[in-house]
Amino acid sequence: MSEVAAVRPVQGQQAKPQAAHRITSDEEALQLARHWAGEFARDAARRDSERILPWAELEGYSQSGLWGITVPREYGGAGVSAVTLAEVIATISAADGSLAQIPQNHFYALEVLRVGGSAEQKRFFYGLALDGVRFGNALAEIGHKDYQRRTRLTPDGKGYRVSGQKFYCTGALYAQWIPTLVVDDNQDSYLAFIPRHSDGVEITDDWDGFGQRVTGSGSVGFSQVWVEPEWIVPFKASFDRPTAIGPFAQILHCAIDLGQARGAYQEALHYVREHARPWIDSGVDKASRDPLLLERVGNLRVRLQAADALLRRAGRVLDALQAQAFPDARSVAEASVAVAEAKVLTTEVSLQAGSQLFELAGTSATLEARNLDRYWRNARVHTLHDPLRWKFHAIGNYLLNDVLPPRHGAL
Repeated sequence: MSEVAAVRPVQGQQAKPQAAHRITSDEEALQLARHWAGEFARDAARRDSERILPWAELEGYSQSGLWGITVPREYGGAGVSAVTLAEVIATISAADGSLAQIPQNHFYALEVLRVGGSAEQKRFFYGLALDGVRFGNALAEIGHKDYQRRTRLTPDGKGYRVSGQKFYCTGALYAQWIPTLVVDDNQDSYLAFIPRHSDGVEITDDWDGFGQRVTGSGSVGFSQVWVEPEWIVPFKASFDRPTAIGPFAQILHCAIDLGQARGAYQEALHYVREHARPWIDSGVDKASRDPLLLERVGNLRVRLQAADALLRRAGRVLDALQAQAFPDARSVAEASVAVAEAKVLTTEVSLQAGSQLFELAGTSATLEARNLDRYWRNARVHTLHDPLRWKFHAIGNYLLNDVLPPRHGAL
C-alpha cells in the first residue's frame, strides 16, 4: 500500500464531540487524573455489582483531555512521559479498574500511529484525540489454532472493504472510531481506523467476565465495511523493525494492575481501622495492634513500593527509547525486559492485595453495598491478559543467553 497525501473526514457519521480540554503538561495530567479518580471512585462498587455501563463517566473522562496526553507536542498535545502516563492510568485504576482499561487500546492505537503513520494521518487522528474522540479496538480473534488473523482487507475501487469477526474488543462499545487489525492477501497486517457507525459494523455487548465487568469488551463484526486508504496505518512493518510499540502496550497493563493493588490496599487499611472484627483481634485490645495483621499490612506495602519503583524505572527506560530517532534491537530489548520485570511484580501484588482484602473483610466483602471482592475479581481477570510465565522466560533468556525477546504487543 502506498502512503496517502491527506486524510478526509467521515461524511454522515455521528457528530464529533465538543472539543475537549487541552492538557499542556505532565503536572496538569497528574492533577486531573487525581480529580477524576475521586469522581469515579464514588460509584465504582455499584457500577460493578449492577454492571452499569459508564457512559457518563467516559464522556467526562475523555473531555477532560486525559485521552490526548500522549499526542506529541508538535501536533498540539502534551506529549507526556511514559512515567506520567503510567501514573495517570494507575491513579484511575485505583478508583475503577474498568475505567482504567477502557482507554488502554486508545493509547496503543496512538502509539502505532506515532510509529507508522504519515504526517497527514497523524495530524488528522491526533486532532481527533485532542478533541475528545475515543478510539476503541478490534484486534483479537478466536477459534483459529494457527493464530493467523482472518479479518480481511480487500481492494474495492479507490478504497477498501473490511470483513471479519473480532473478540475482546475493549473500548469499542464506547468509541467513535475502532482501530482494527486487518490482513491483506499477502498476510501483511495493518491497523484500519474504522468509524464506529459505518455501515456493516456490528458491536455486540457480550462480555461476561466476572471481573472488569464494565469494560464493554465484547465482539465486533465487520461486513464489507468501507475504509478510506488514508485510514489505514502499517502494523506488521512497525514490528519488523525495532520500535517501542510492544513495551508501550505492556506498561499500560502494568499500570492497571498497580492501580488495582493500590485501591485494594487502601480499602484494606480503611476496613481494618473501621470494621475490624474480634476474630482478627485475636485477643489484642485493638485489631490495629495485632502483630500478624501488622505484618501483612507491612509486607503488602513493601511489595507495592517495589512494584511502583519497577514501573517507574520501566517508564524511564521507555522514555529513553521513545526519544531515540532510530531505536535499535538492543534498546528495544532493554525496554521490553524492563517492562516485563515490572509486569511480573505488578501482577503479583495486584492479586495479593485483592486476595488479602477479601480475606480480611470475610463474607461481608461480597455484600452489594461494599463489593470489596471486585478488586480481586478485576485483578484476576486483567492479569490473565497475557501469560506471566512468558515474562519470566523472556527475562531469563535475555539475562542468561543474551537472546533478545520477540517484538510484539504482549512483550
